[in-house]
Amino acid sequence: MNWYIQAVTAHPIITAIIQFAFLGTFGEVISKWIVTKKIIWPFSFKITIWKMVVWSILAVCIKYTFTGFKGYVAALVEHHLLPEAVMTHTLLRAFAISFFTNIQFGVFMVIFHRLLDNLVLKVKNWEGLGKGMLCMIWFWIPAHTITFSLPTNFQIGLAALWSVVLGIILGFFNKK
Repeated sequence: MNWYIQAVTAHPIITAIIQFAFLGTFGEVISKWIVTKKIIWPFSFKITIWKMVVWSILAVCIKYTFTGFKGYVAALVEHHLLPEAVMTHTLLRAFAISFFTNIQFGVFMVIFHRLLDNLVLKVKNWEGLGKGMLCMIWFWIPAHTITFSLPTNFQIGLAALWSVVLGIILGFFNKK
C-alpha cells in the first residue's frame, strides 16, 4: 500500500490519468458485457484507446476539481455560508464537498463526457443525458460522500473504482 500512497503523492495527475484510463474504460466494457450478455471486447482497438484518452482528460479535470472543491467548501464555512460543523465533522465535510462538486462540476462533466464520446464515435447522441444528470443525485453524491471521507491519497482511486461500479449498475438498467 505504501507504493500506492508514494505514487499518488509524487505524481497526482499521472496516477489519476492511469487509474481513470483503465477503470473508467473497464466500467464501460462491463456495462456493454451486461447489456449484450456477451463477454467479448465491445470496442475496436481505436475506440478503446480513444475511450482511455477521454477518461484521461476527465481524470485531470476530476483531480483539479476534487482539490478545488475542498477549498471551496472551506471558503463557504469561512464566510459563514455553511455552518462550522461542516469542517469539524468528517461526514458533513465529505457530504458538502460531494454535493457542491456534483451539482456544479458534475453537470459539466456529464455533458463534456458525452461530447467527447460523440466525437470519437462520430455520432450526435444526446439521449439519456437527463438520466446522467439524475445519476449525480442517486449515485455520485452518496458515492463521493464516501470518497471524501477517506484520506486524500485514496480519493481519486476510489472515484475511478466508482466508475466501474456505475458501469455495472448502468449495464443492468440498460439490459436488453
